[in-house]
Amino acid sequence: MREKALALLRAGTVIPAFPLTLNADRSFNERRQRALIRYYLDAGVGGLAVAVHTTQFAIRDPKIGLFKPILHIAREEADAFEARTGKTILRIAGACGPTAQAVAEAEYAKSEGYDAVLLSTGGLNDYTVDQLIDRAEQVGRVMPIVGFYLQPSVGGRVLPYEYWARLCEIPAVIAIKAAPFNRYQTLDVVRAAAMSSRPDEITLYTGNDDNIVADLLTTYRFTMPDGSVREKRFDGGLLGHWSMWTKTVVDMFGMLKAAQASEEMPTSLLTLAAEITDCNAAFFDAANRFAGCIPGVHEVLRRQGLMEGIWCLDPEETLSPGQAEEIDRVYRMYPHLNDDRFVAENLDKWLNG
Repeated sequence: MREKALALLRAGTVIPAFPLTLNADRSFNERRQRALIRYYLDAGVGGLAVAVHTTQFAIRDPKIGLFKPILHIAREEADAFEARTGKTILRIAGACGPTAQAVAEAEYAKSEGYDAVLLSTGGLNDYTVDQLIDRAEQVGRVMPIVGFYLQPSVGGRVLPYEYWARLCEIPAVIAIKAAPFNRYQTLDVVRAAAMSSRPDEITLYTGNDDNIVADLLTTYRFTMPDGSVREKRFDGGLLGHWSMWTKTVVDMFGMLKAAQASEEMPTSLLTLAAEITDCNAAFFDAANRFAGCIPGVHEVLRRQGLMEGIWCLDPEETLSPGQAEEIDRVYRMYPHLNDDRFVAENLDKWLNG
């Protein structure tokens, strides 16, 4: 892993889990994809998460064949941005599926110059903890790993504390994204990392789109068997929610990092936390068990002009009844959270750059 990329990961940064741009016939829209990546980079993100849940796992279907192209395009745009600005962009590629598939995806990500893989356990309900750990060890021989607790509503599974405790002992595991959308399960991840033999080598990233601000403001404290106390916190976020209104997200993240370092925390941040969770409920379609989470992301980006439509690879995957109206509501209710002006000022440049 590149030294500067690892330092950036350790410090904590904004990493959007970015979506896939399609045409009306569901073919790949490369021009819009590059524009979307340029939007994130110019907004000030520290990294990109590619080929993850928000990008749609179906890109791996041989009939669709977009796993490799999407990684390649994101790498090209990150390279160009780094060359132009001198800024390091952390590159994380999704890896999923059975062991052989996950290893092969890690190998391709490595060949494209990615820094780490986000290793999902989605779809592996028949794997035992031993099998999951063996899989992680095999992937870790190829690339550094960001562990991933994906919520069951969108294809993940409930994982016992034992899994996280053992995962944290694998030297290749450098970070964990906790996204179970569940406080108890999130605590399992934090406690396992804090009480492991390598607590300072594992950086925690929130993926809990329903609890972003509170995750980033909380210091977790655990008493060890010898009576000593260890603290752990989420240092950054890797979130589908951060693939929308991203310029505002970057500004907010700077404010939250300052609050982390301060002994006094403004109570206004708790109000902000509730506002963002309310927006996420609309975008991710919480009312319908997240059925419209990816189309919801697309709809926000469509309204801004970054996407031409909300099309997903699965024609049946679309907004739920009432979801568009909920997005209307949060747009009206929290106008300070969108970055529509930033997008409008730069969209032509991103589309034609």
